[in-house]
Amino acid sequence: QVQLVESGGGLVQAGGSQRLSCAASGSILSISSMAWYRQAPGKQREFLARIISGAGTNYSDSVKGRFTISRDNAKNTVYLQMNNLKPADTAVYYCRAVISTRGLPNAIYWGQGTQVTVSS
Repeated sequence: QVQLVESGGGLVQAGGSQRLSCAASGSILSISSMAWYRQAPGKQREFLARIISGAGTNYSDSVKGRFTISRDNAKNTVYLQMNNLKPADTAVYYCRAVISTRGLPNAIYWGQGTQVTVSS
């Protein structure tokens, strides 16, 4: 069984910064990629950033230059550093990972989400 647990959400003022973390745990053989998405009320879930093992990172245009994704392989943890936050960044932020476990092929796992609220 694999679990993804996000942390670091909360209330922040516009222009401020926040750092989200997502830790993967369980019977993990390897993690192919880890990514961050968000979902604002009444909107579809939106891709933000992804880090792929051995292949680097990519970002959506909406956050490029403001958000940075990074990963600690030893801790199976991915981070999202968010700078210059705007009220439009208010959403529930989700972690997604493609993980191989013992005896099973790669599968997609999602975290439970963490709320980020940016006040104006």
